[in-house]
Amino acid sequence: MIVVEDLHKHFGGFHAVDGASLEIAKGSITGLIGPNGAGKTTLFNVIAGVLEPTSGRVTMDGEDITGLPPHELFHKGLLRTFQIAHEFSSMTCRENLMMVPGAQSGESLWNTWFGRKRIAEEERALRAKADEVLEFLTISHIADLRAGEVSGGQKKLLELGRTMMVDAKIVFLDEVGAGVNRTLLYTIADAIKRLNEERGYTFVVIEHDMEFIDRLCDPVICMAEGRKLAEGSLAEIKANEQVIEAYLGTGLKNKDKLEKT
Repeated sequence: MIVVEDLHKHFGGFHAVDGASLEIAKGSITGLIGPNGAGKTTLFNVIAGVLEPTSGRVTMDGEDITGLPPHELFHKGLLRTFQIAHEFSSMTCRENLMMVPGAQSGESLWNTWFGRKRIAEEERALRAKADEVLEFLTISHIADLRAGEVSGGQKKLLELGRTMMVDAKIVFLDEVGAGVNRTLLYTIADAIKRLNEERGYTFVVIEHDMEFIDRLCDPVICMAEGRKLAEGSLAEIKANEQVIEAYLGTGLKNKDKLEKT
């Protein structure tokens, strides 16, 4: 579904992504791991149009999407979430979801005067859709709370819910488990798995929690120094000498430390 070919992103003399090449299969939940500074988030930002690549190519379903801005990729079904949730804090959780679909009638000044019936109909449909999403994610109880008042884990679920308000095809999740308690982390994992199995979502997940990766992801790609170092099942990745060196710099004798990373 996604093919990355010899991708580079330089910041002056620093090569954050340095010749990365990889493929993301349609219908997969692919884990992306690697030590801090490996280039994972920068790779996400380049694929998702947040940053322009220095060179290289990204295709989605055979179409060249290199350098397209996020709003164009959004309409193609490519969405990206962030390590720190970006909610509209003064709006309710339901309203946050209702904001997502584009080209709403209420965005037109003309319609606010002469198309009120159409706006009301759209809002009823959006509200019903938002409530369906909140129920799917088991967070209906926070529907009327301001998004800025809910927990970090609930904000992560809300970000996942935004992807359900449109026809998402592939979602890039950046450290979805960061700062989330274990119970909510399992809820997030279950929601991702259901979206993959029941609605055909493709996911790419950056995560440092190996238990979370093991629960969801196959294959797993390990990055180091801005490029792909290894790919395979998590068990294969953990047994890879190059991966252990990249994480620890000390070889197989400290393999147990990687198990706990």
